[in-house]
Amino acid sequence: MRFQSYFNTAISLLHQYDGTVPLVHFLKQYFAQHKKHGSKDRKLISHLCYTYYRLGHALTECTTEERLKIALFLCNGEAGEWNILFDASWLAHWNPELTDRIQFIRSVYPAFSVATIFPWLNQLSDGIEPEAFASAHLIQPNLFLRIRPGNEKKVTGKLAVAQIPFKQASPSCLALPNASKVDTVLEIDKEVVIQDYSSQQIAEFLLTPYHLSHTPAVWDCCAASGGKSILAKDVLPNIDLTVSDIRPSILKNLRQRFERAGIKNYHSFTCDLTNARPQTPNYQLILYDAPCTGSGTWGRTPEQLYFFTEDKIAEYAALQAKIIRNVIPSLAEKGYLLYITCSVFKRENEAMVEMIEKEFSLQLVKSELLKGYGLKADSMFAALFMLRN
Repeated sequence: MRFQSYFNTAISLLHQYDGTVPLVHFLKQYFAQHKKHGSKDRKLISHLCYTYYRLGHALTECTTEERLKIALFLCNGEAGEWNILFDASWLAHWNPELTDRIQFIRSVYPAFSVATIFPWLNQLSDGIEPEAFASAHLIQPNLFLRIRPGNEKKVTGKLAVAQIPFKQASPSCLALPNASKVDTVLEIDKEVVIQDYSSQQIAEFLLTPYHLSHTPAVWDCCAASGGKSILAKDVLPNIDLTVSDIRPSILKNLRQRFERAGIKNYHSFTCDLTNARPQTPNYQLILYDAPCTGSGTWGRTPEQLYFFTEDKIAEYAALQAKIIRNVIPSLAEKGYLLYITCSVFKRENEAMVEMIEKEFSLQLVKSELLKGYGLKADSMFAALFMLRN
């Protein structure tokens, strides 16, 4: 009966939630007001809510109850204690292989197809396998850690002692189950940075341009939480770093994070780059981690997939272009611009590359679509440009 109660609570929450705030904040507020739920209760109710939104835009004609059961069936390799919610025919087809579970749902609901989970497949960047990408939203991504230089043995040793399972995705990247509690075992930002696998691959782009000066001036113009800045300092310790963001509160949080990371010598300022060109010196590298739809990260925030509307693609593309036009004048002669999105939409990726090449004296050095969906990771896009003479 407890699991039926969890299911009923989740249905009530799904009816209340409207997507105006992140689901994690909505659930946190609910649990703060309803102290009766213990840690296991919170975990399972949250799991149900996130699972529901993993169906994206598929079978929206179904009732909330029916849709949640379908989502549970598709997103879990076994029924476990949820079996009380299902009849024998479903349980008989509950196969660990996702493709088999998808086939069964298609036999029961002919209107279902993987493509309906993510209905903008025609807008995807080149190279993305549409069905593989869409079906990946049914799988919870891993938690990825980037081990900061010099902490490799210490970090893996601490995880082993704490019996927290992990896989070595690369010498400095660890993949863990998403629910792993690492903050009580590891010193976050000092020993490790919580950073997606694809995001860690940006290090290869940072290494490309450094035939520059001994202490190149680097500007992280939309710094947000500062993850790319910490990566840049680890890859290129001698940079003269400047960070900026439109939100003073974000820069305050970033300062606290930099303190934990041991980053002391840097500059920061607040600026709305949609309306102003800052009076700044010439930078040899500008990191532009652009505000975007975030469509490559919706495996972590599936509620954003559910509530997304196609008109947002054009809105973000226009915003990205405005900022580009205001940051490029701060680029030094023969300097580099690194454009990054966590989007999978061509209009935010390849189309922006075309616009930059067309409007400015910038030459594309390299670009890459970082397809994380086959690795239980996010998907991203990065393009490195050099300012021509």
